[in-house]
Amino acid sequence: MNIKTSLCSSLVKVFSDSPVKENSFSLSLFSGEKGNLQLVISSDEDVTVKAKCTSEAVTLFEVKEIYSRTPIDEEDCGDILLEKDGKPGYYPDLLDIFTDEICLKAGVTRALWINIDSEKLPVGKNTLAFKLTADGFNKTLETEITVLKERLPSQKLIHINWFHSDCLATYYNTEVFSEDYWRITENFIRNAVSHGVNCILTPLFTPPLDTEVGGERPTVQLVRVKRCRNYRYEFDFTLLDRWVDMCLAAGAEYFELSHLFTQWGAKHAPKIMAETSKGLKRIFGWETAAASDAYMNFLSQLGPALKEYTDKKGITDICFIHCSDEPGLHDIKHYKKASDAVRKYFSAYEHIDALSDFEFYKKGLIGTPVPEEGSIDEFDGNVPKLWTYYCCGQYKDELPNRFFSMPSIKNRILGVLLYKYNCTGFLHWGFNFYYSQYSKRPVDPFTETDAGGSFPSGDSFVVYPGKDGMPLSSLRQKVFYDAFQDISALRALENKYSREYVLDFIKEQLGDIGFRSYPLDAQLFLSFREALNKHFI
Repeated sequence: MNIKTSLCSSLVKVFSDSPVKENSFSLSLFSGEKGNLQLVISSDEDVTVKAKCTSEAVTLFEVKEIYSRTPIDEEDCGDILLEKDGKPGYYPDLLDIFTDEICLKAGVTRALWINIDSEKLPVGKNTLAFKLTADGFNKTLETEITVLKERLPSQKLIHINWFHSDCLATYYNTEVFSEDYWRITENFIRNAVSHGVNCILTPLFTPPLDTEVGGERPTVQLVRVKRCRNYRYEFDFTLLDRWVDMCLAAGAEYFELSHLFTQWGAKHAPKIMAETSKGLKRIFGWETAAASDAYMNFLSQLGPALKEYTDKKGITDICFIHCSDEPGLHDIKHYKKASDAVRKYFSAYEHIDALSDFEFYKKGLIGTPVPEEGSIDEFDGNVPKLWTYYCCGQYKDELPNRFFSMPSIKNRILGVLLYKYNCTGFLHWGFNFYYSQYSKRPVDPFTETDAGGSFPSGDSFVVYPGKDGMPLSSLRQKVFYDAFQDISALRALENKYSREYVLDFIKEQLGDIGFRSYPLDAQLFLSFREALNKHFI
């Protein structure tokens, strides 16, 4: 029996047919930084191998391949770098719970993901040993982890990854606002926060996002509404208060209040449920024109009541408010009316929206625009706070993204780019979206990774729903968090020298990079990060 093993970086995607090149791998980390690498193994015979690391700093995960029917939109794809040429098939993505053994099939390469918590290691050089045993096989792999005395600065960049609690209620077949719902939701929020998501999408009302016109998503409305005589409204913030407390306890730092108008044009009101003289019923929705007197009357009462609550809670300054997601220039008349209402009744909150036409900002309709990364240059230097986002459409010209079929360097490079552009925040729509496009039906993310064939695999979620309401990470989530840790490391270098010094260092190491031009060489990037760390040795 011939068993091959090696250690490699987290930027390598290990496929079932990947060759195992016998080599070692070392890593340096700031104090407080989480590090990742992989243990790769294959055998020429079927065998079960036990794997163990005695260090409390190490958590092992089993990397599993997940099928992708839609790796990327091939139409006008261009000559971009993709794993497996972007063809349908199995891609390494899921980081599953690892007990102590991995079952190898003859000729099939497998990987264990190694997550290292530097908090549990002393400053200086540490040797981590991984003991592998099987019948007639005994081997120990060692890696050197250097923990720097310098502590990694706390994350400053605001990171939003839309949290879909209705998807959790649907997947786990639990009633919204039941105790089981709150337990599962908290598990997933804690996972999000531990991976750098510090701003949580908060559903004042059921978010009007990715919903079929005329359709609706499960009600997750946190603001209870009572409609009284003469169309006066009373608001109960009890559920919202529980949500806020839960998020703060999990470590969240900001709240993203859900959109007050429908997606792609701001033409309608979101679904809003209320207690009426005829019981609980939907009082606003697709049938409600956004600028109608009835809805404007409602918003005029909600705005002051909400501010009174957030002021009392002490969170007004850490809340963002949304108008409508991704309006086009042809929607600007509708958007203006909606934006006027937001600025009139919700002026206490910073207004942000994902939109990529500079005309919206130029006309004063948005305080903080969030353009897609391919349009960021038009906004750079022309807005007080620069944000960006990407989703299913950002992949041409080597734009960074996190699809299954993309090399991990395209995922991780985003951190350096966000630092170079001095971005305030980053937004993505899919932390855990487990529905098909337009929320027409639920999907099983373990078997249907493309939201019903509508989005490239990897766009709609970065975590999988594990057993008993516990999230399972993807390797894309870990690599993306590394990108945010890179930003903090660059900030440490800036604190030691200056921003100008760091920008020169980036250019010296990686060239004159931009969102459409950066090195695709993973080893070059790793060398860049080690060169950064050497400033603190």
